[in-house]
Amino acid sequence: MPFGVSTHLYVADRLERDHLVEIAAHGFDAIEIFALRDHFDYRDRRAAVALAEWLDDTRLRLHSVHAPMAGKYAAGTWQDGLTIAAADEARRKHAVAEMIAALELAAAVPYTTMVVHCGVPEPHGAAADNHRGSLVRSLEELSPVAQRFDVRLAIEVIPNALSTPSALVELIESDIDASGLGICMDVGHARLMGDVVDAIEACSGHLITTHLHDNRGRHDDHLIPGKGVIDWDAATLAFQKVGYDGAWIFELAVAADRKAILEQAAKARERLESLLHIGDEMLGMDEA
Repeated sequence: MPFGVSTHLYVADRLERDHLVEIAAHGFDAIEIFALRDHFDYRDRRAAVALAEWLDDTRLRLHSVHAPMAGKYAAGTWQDGLTIAAADEARRKHAVAEMIAALELAAAVPYTTMVVHCGVPEPHGAAADNHRGSLVRSLEELSPVAQRFDVRLAIEVIPNALSTPSALVELIESDIDASGLGICMDVGHARLMGDVVDAIEACSGHLITTHLHDNRGRHDDHLIPGKGVIDWDAATLAFQKVGYDGAWIFELAVAADRKAILEQAAKARERLESLLHIGDEMLGMDEA
């Protein structure tokens, strides 16, 4: 059961080797790169070569890349937003082009999964940001590119009408001409939208990656699991019941003191590993 950390934690800074060293030193196996050019310039071949060297040095695996969702992050806010569900064709094409550039990173640094936002979280996005027809067109354009690089697109549970668990399942199971689509179960987002266990069960058979973080039930806090209101005992068991056997990726809030956050995240990982072990035993007893 690989556990990883998203570089979302460091997104206010340019990604450096020391960040990966810090993640590895706290016992994690993998990373998810947050594709933001000021943080990690996925269009720069030199950045890709350096990343490959850092991964080799730290023995971390690049599990996934979070698709570009903004042009920059400054003063604690996302700016110049990107959405592949934009009704405006120029904006949609621009977002798709940035995603293709991030997919091309896999030629130099292989990874298996790209996490994709289907539109913009509500209430931040307008109807013009979350247009279903535009989303379908974009995914159909991106799918063959992803397949060429052996990457699966994981559409993420986020708070908007396009991205509820049931809406994502309906999209995948519709006649969309996009192969290999799966779902990223963002546990924190699922809690803001309703019941986490219901969300996991609704996506059964389609889950291919995760975002693990907690909140207090009102805002997207990206807290360490166990620091909010989510019932992680129930959530981990639900994942096991639907047969999820992929990576567990911590997507934690941007922070200045990352070492302290990672120390707490390592303790949360140990707690989750214990819960998964208990769940395995319970499910084994049920089968017997």
